[in-house]
Amino acid sequence: MAATFAAPSTVIGLGGSSVSPIKAKALSSSFLKPTLRAKNPLKVAGASGGRFTCFERNWLRRDLNVVGFGLIGWLAPSSIPAINGKSLTGLFFESIGTELAHFPTPPALTSQFWLWLITWHLGLFICLTFGQIGFKGRTEDYFQK
Repeated sequence: MAATFAAPSTVIGLGGSSVSPIKAKALSSSFLKPTLRAKNPLKVAGASGGRFTCFERNWLRRDLNVVGFGLIGWLAPSSIPAINGKSLTGLFFESIGTELAHFPTPPALTSQFWLWLITWHLGLFICLTFGQIGFKGRTEDYFQK
Protein backbone atom coordinates (compact mmCIF):
# COMPACT_ATOMS: atom_id res chain seq x y z
CA MET A 1 0.00 0.00 0.00
CA ALA A 2 2.89 2.38 0.72
CA ALA A 3 4.28 1.70 -2.74
CA THR A 4 1.10 3.06 -4.33
CA PHE A 5 1.60 6.40 -2.61
CA ALA A 6 5.26 6.66 -3.63
CA ALA A 7 4.71 5.90 -7.35
CA PRO A 8 3.75 8.69 -9.75
CA SER A 9 0.01 8.74 -10.28
CA THR A 10 -2.53 10.60 -12.35
CA VAL A 11 -4.51 13.24 -10.50
CA ILE A 12 -8.14 13.40 -11.52
CA GLY A 13 -9.20 16.85 -12.69
CA LEU A 14 -5.80 18.09 -13.85
CA GLY A 15 -6.09 16.83 -17.41
CA GLY A 16 -4.03 13.72 -16.96
CA SER A 17 -0.91 15.35 -15.55
CA SER A 18 1.15 13.18 -13.29
CA VAL A 19 2.37 14.10 -9.82
CA SER A 20 5.97 13.25 -9.10
CA PRO A 21 6.87 11.88 -5.68
CA ILE A 22 8.41 14.27 -3.16
CA LYS A 23 12.02 13.45 -2.39
CA ALA A 24 13.29 14.39 1.03
CA LYS A 25 16.85 15.67 1.15
CA ALA A 26 18.94 15.11 4.21
CA LEU A 27 20.42 18.37 5.39
CA SER A 28 24.00 18.13 6.48
CA SER A 29 26.45 20.53 8.00
CA SER A 30 30.03 20.33 9.15
CA PHE A 31 28.89 21.80 12.48
CA LEU A 32 26.51 18.96 13.21
CA LYS A 33 27.32 15.39 14.05
CA PRO A 34 26.21 12.84 11.51
CA THR A 35 22.58 12.03 12.07
CA LEU A 36 21.78 8.66 13.53
CA ARG A 37 18.31 7.28 13.55
CA ALA A 38 17.13 7.06 17.14
CA LYS A 39 15.72 3.74 18.16
CA ASN A 40 12.16 3.80 19.32
CA PRO A 41 12.15 2.10 22.74
CA LEU A 42 8.67 0.80 22.02
CA LYS A 43 9.92 -1.16 19.01
CA VAL A 44 13.08 -2.65 20.51
CA ALA A 45 12.65 -6.40 20.60
CA GLY A 46 12.03 -7.72 24.09
CA ALA A 47 12.03 -4.30 25.72
CA SER A 48 8.82 -4.92 27.63
CA GLY A 49 7.97 -8.52 27.07
CA GLY A 50 6.15 -7.86 23.81
CA ARG A 51 3.87 -5.17 25.21
CA PHE A 52 4.10 -1.51 24.29
CA THR A 53 4.75 0.64 27.36
CA CYS A 54 6.11 4.11 27.94
CA PHE A 55 7.82 3.36 31.27
CA GLU A 56 10.04 0.67 32.66
CA ARG A 57 8.10 -2.23 34.10
CA ASN A 58 9.35 -1.49 37.63
CA TRP A 59 9.38 2.32 37.39
CA LEU A 60 8.41 2.88 41.03
CA ARG A 61 11.06 0.54 42.44
CA ARG A 62 9.02 0.32 45.63
CA ASP A 63 10.90 -0.43 48.80
CA LEU A 64 9.23 -0.75 52.19
CA ASN A 65 12.34 0.65 53.87
CA VAL A 66 11.57 4.02 52.31
CA VAL A 67 7.97 3.92 53.56
CA GLY A 68 9.02 2.92 57.08
CA PHE A 69 11.88 5.36 57.44
CA GLY A 70 9.90 8.11 55.71
CA LEU A 71 6.99 7.72 58.11
CA ILE A 72 9.29 7.73 61.12
CA GLY A 73 11.22 10.61 59.57
CA TRP A 74 8.01 12.64 59.39
CA LEU A 75 6.44 11.57 62.69
CA ALA A 76 9.51 12.61 64.69
CA PRO A 77 9.66 16.29 63.63
CA SER A 78 5.89 16.68 63.37
CA SER A 79 5.55 15.49 66.99
CA ILE A 80 7.70 18.31 68.38
CA PRO A 81 5.48 20.72 70.35
CA ALA A 82 6.18 23.85 68.30
CA ILE A 83 2.70 25.34 67.74
CA ASN A 84 1.61 26.98 71.02
CA GLY A 85 3.00 24.05 72.98
CA LYS A 86 1.30 21.45 70.78
CA SER A 87 2.66 19.32 67.97
CA LEU A 88 1.33 19.18 64.42
CA THR A 89 0.56 15.48 64.81
CA GLY A 90 -1.23 16.14 68.09
CA LEU A 91 -3.29 18.97 66.59
CA PHE A 92 -4.20 16.82 63.58
CA PHE A 93 -5.28 13.82 65.70
CA GLU A 94 -7.13 16.13 68.11
CA SER A 95 -9.05 17.67 65.21
CA ILE A 96 -9.93 14.18 63.95
CA GLY A 97 -11.42 13.39 67.37
CA THR A 98 -13.34 16.67 67.41
CA GLU A 99 -14.81 16.01 63.96
CA LEU A 100 -15.67 12.39 64.82
CA ALA A 101 -17.68 13.65 67.81
CA HIS A 102 -20.39 14.82 65.38
CA PHE A 103 -19.75 12.01 62.85
CA PRO A 104 -22.62 12.02 60.40
CA THR A 105 -22.09 15.75 59.85
CA PRO A 106 -18.96 16.48 57.76
CA PRO A 107 -16.34 19.01 58.91
CA ALA A 108 -17.17 22.63 58.12
CA LEU A 109 -15.01 24.37 55.54
CA THR A 110 -13.82 26.78 58.24
CA SER A 111 -12.73 23.92 60.54
CA GLN A 112 -9.07 23.76 61.60
CA PHE A 113 -9.22 20.08 60.63
CA TRP A 114 -8.58 20.92 56.95
CA LEU A 115 -5.50 23.01 57.76
CA TRP A 116 -3.96 20.28 59.89
CA LEU A 117 -4.93 17.55 57.40
CA ILE A 118 -3.34 19.30 54.41
CA THR A 119 -0.25 20.43 56.32
CA TRP A 120 0.40 17.04 57.91
CA HIS A 121 -0.06 15.07 54.69
CA LEU A 122 1.90 17.53 52.57
CA GLY A 123 4.85 17.15 54.95
CA LEU A 124 4.48 13.36 54.89
CA PHE A 125 4.45 13.17 51.09
CA ILE A 126 7.42 15.53 50.77
CA CYS A 127 9.35 13.41 53.27
CA LEU A 128 8.44 10.19 51.41
CA THR A 129 9.41 11.70 48.05
CA PHE A 130 12.81 12.88 49.25
CA GLY A 131 13.27 9.56 51.04
CA GLN A 132 12.63 7.68 47.80
CA ILE A 133 15.05 9.92 45.89
CA GLY A 134 17.76 9.68 48.54
CA PHE A 135 17.42 5.98 49.33
CA LYS A 136 17.25 4.82 45.73
CA GLY A 137 19.90 7.29 44.63
CA ARG A 138 22.27 5.95 47.23
CA THR A 139 21.60 2.27 46.52
CA GLU A 140 22.10 2.84 42.77
CA ASP A 141 25.26 4.98 43.26
CA TYR A 142 23.60 8.00 41.71
CA PHE A 143 25.36 10.49 44.00
CA GLN A 144 28.89 9.24 43.30
CA LYS A 145 31.12 11.79 41.54
